[in-house]
Amino acid sequence: MRVIGIDPGLRNLGWGVIEMDGSRLRHVANGILHSEGKDLAKRLLVLHEGLSAVIATHMPEAAAVEQTFVNKDAVATLKLGQARGIALLAPAQAGLEVGEYAPNAIKKTVVGVGHADKTQVQHMVRHQLPGVQFEGADAADALAIAICHAFHLQSASRLNAAQLSRDALGTTQRRRA
Repeated sequence: MRVIGIDPGLRNLGWGVIEMDGSRLRHVANGILHSEGKDLAKRLLVLHEGLSAVIATHMPEAAAVEQTFVNKDAVATLKLGQARGIALLAPAQAGLEVGEYAPNAIKKTVVGVGHADKTQVQHMVRHQLPGVQFEGADAADALAIAICHAFHLQSASRLNAAQLSRDALGTTQRRRA
C-alpha cells in the first residue's frame, strides 16, 4: 500500500510517499512545494495544483496530514489553516481517505517520544527508510507523517483480522452447539 504524508505550510508544503508491504516500509519519493508572493489565492492554487500532480504521479492509496497547532500570531495560524485545507482537499479529490495526526502523536509513533526534536525525527525516518535523501526538513516531516499513518493502518488491519477471526470462531462454536 502506498501512503502519502503531507506537512502543510503556505510557503513550503512538504510531501513524502512511502510503500508499506506488511511491516516493511520503502521510500518512494519526497519533495517540497513552494509558493511565493502576496496573492494568497494564487499561492493556494500553486499548492493545490502541485499536490494534485504529486498524487496523480505517485498514486497513493492513503493519505495523512499533520494537524495544525495554534501559533501566537493569529494571522499566521489562519494562513497555515488555509494551506492545511489544500493538504486535505487534494487527497480527498483523488478519492483518498485522509488521516490526521497531532505533531506529538507523529513523534511518539516514529521516535517513541512525543516531544522529540527535528533531528531525532529525521534520524528515525532514515532508520525506517534506509538510503532516503530528504528534499528538506518539510519533506522529512512529511515522511514521518506517512510512517505514522502506515503504522496506524497496519495496527487497524491487525485488529480487524483478529476481530474477524474471533467472529468466525464464535460462529463455528455456535454451529456446533
